[in-house]
Amino acid sequence: MSLIHRRGLMLVLSSPSGAGKSTISRELLTRDGNLSMSVSLTTRPMRPGEQEGVHYYFVDHAEFEARVARKELLEHANVFGNRYGTPRGPVEEAMRAGRDVLFDIDWQGTQQLSDSAGTDLVRVFILPPSAEELERRLTNRAQDSAEVIAHRMSKANDEMSHWSEYDYVIVNKDVQESVAAVEAILKAERLKRRRQVGLSDFVRSLQVGKGN
Repeated sequence: MSLIHRRGLMLVLSSPSGAGKSTISRELLTRDGNLSMSVSLTTRPMRPGEQEGVHYYFVDHAEFEARVARKELLEHANVFGNRYGTPRGPVEEAMRAGRDVLFDIDWQGTQQLSDSAGTDLVRVFILPPSAEELERRLTNRAQDSAEVIAHRMSKANDEMSHWSEYDYVIVNKDVQESVAAVEAILKAERLKRRRQVGLSDFVRSLQVGKGN
């Protein structure tokens, strides 16, 4: 029986709105049974169709702040008056079992995770192929006004300025190619020595009294 088992990792995908991060995330989760989406904690009200523990964990502000004080969140942020954060327990449990956890968060959340997760974290930034293509994608959604699109484009400039804080950068010209690139990153990261618990003992067992 193999002495080696793998510790899971945290895979972060960040991008400006419209660069394709959510599409890539959905495809990865469909293809990879060892990858699960991190479920965030939030103080915002539950929306129609949402389920507790599937889309979010819903709590009030007092409970949220109590969890922050107890250091039960890996990262947290205030977004338009509501609090969002990542519960530490489920993520660490998954990684101990050798499963990987996917995070769809911005650069600020990634910075916090970098402080708390260390080498467990793999950071990937998704860029659009051009500013013109990004604006076209936002416009083709037909969900936002011209004013909102202009605001998102302005925010994208700030978000993209943080690309150098990530381990990998993918220019999303084609979704399937981008998904394949993230899969290649996952495959390589899973094989890193530090994630293979028991590797030293396994190698030692090969070197001592095994027919050499």
